[in-house]
Amino acid sequence: MLKQFSPDKMLKTPFGITAEHLREMGKTTILTDLDNTLLAWDQLDATDEVINWFTILEAEGIKVMILSNNNEMRVERVAKAARIPFLAKAKKPLAGNFKKAMEALDATPEETIMIGDQIMTDIWGGNRQQLYTIFVKPVKETDGFITKFNRMMERMILKSLRKKTNLKWEDSL
Repeated sequence: MLKQFSPDKMLKTPFGITAEHLREMGKTTILTDLDNTLLAWDQLDATDEVINWFTILEAEGIKVMILSNNNEMRVERVAKAARIPFLAKAKKPLAGNFKKAMEALDATPEETIMIGDQIMTDIWGGNRQQLYTIFVKPVKETDGFITKFNRMMERMILKSLRKKTNLKWEDSL
């Protein structure tokens, strides 16, 4: 049962992921969560670090898209600044918008990774689609109201995963 919640990798931050790493793995596409993955959940604007990371990845041939459960206005603001596509109100971990995102990017599950800060939405959803999943430390210690329940479940899952796997926080792929 734990396998469905187990990420393939745990990173301290997504910004250590490079196009070179991805190509070595046979990956061409990134789906990434937004809130507490790339930016603090209550930060409105994209940072230079986020914009530069997306710009470099795309310049090196990696397709990227924000896949967020947040509302369209919130996600569009960041995606527009970074000049990348997005899907808001994604209803992760449900399959529909994972598939829609991959179709929009002309990508297959085998070449796609999902990056996120929540086991119950990002990792579980990505695993259900057979994506390579990367769990990142949340940008900010606090969460929005809805996320607090997920974090409680996540702590229990992570405790069990650490006992049964060799997953640990790393700096890069």
